[in-house]
Amino acid sequence: MSASLVVFDLDGTLIDTAHDLVASLNHTIGLEGLEPVGYGDLTYLVGHGGQVMIKRAFALRGRDISDSDLQRMLGAFVEHYSDGMPGVSAPFPGLADAMDRLSGAGYRLAVCTNKLEGLARRLIDGLGFTDRFSAITGGDTFAVRKPDAEHLFGTVRLAEADPRRTVMVGDSLNDMLVARNAGVPSIGVPFGYSDVPVAELEPSHVITHFDELTPDLVERLLAR
Repeated sequence: MSASLVVFDLDGTLIDTAHDLVASLNHTIGLEGLEPVGYGDLTYLVGHGGQVMIKRAFALRGRDISDSDLQRMLGAFVEHYSDGMPGVSAPFPGLADAMDRLSGAGYRLAVCTNKLEGLARRLIDGLGFTDRFSAITGGDTFAVRKPDAEHLFGTVRLAEADPRRTVMVGDSLNDMLVARNAGVPSIGVPFGYSDVPVAELEPSHVITHFDELTPDLVERLLAR
């Protein structure tokens, strides 16, 4: 029998990364003479990658940006963000205990994020979590990314687990959609970076704290 698997999104689900990402964004746009943006202006875009954040910052300041400038600035953003890792980014409360509970009950754990895989791995490693995961995949690991079901299926394959025994945990629309597209149950967390309440994204279940993420809950969702 293939292993059961709990797959986590990264930014806004496992780790609170918004402050470091916004700091790197402000460094990057500052090189172009733009005024800094506020935490509230960009938080809901954190899970969409640096490129989207840069474009949004330019739009907020009423400035156009060419594709070539965007790629150049993305390089500056990634370099600044990577050099500062893990910065002030930290796991959300109760995460380590939840992972201990799940691993102790025989579940494998994995990460499926649209963040570049290299950045995801560097962050996870910097926080000492790498050895907890059977697979870590990013937005450039495969030819597709969330919400395409193949991103999640590919993660499941790398973790050597059973897609019929898999649950997706996330904070955003992409996470709920990839679960739906793959036909797996989803758990929504409300402390991430969605621009609407996570319950409105229709996850299978919502937890408000990682204390609620238990083997019993996962089994109930898999049994539906």
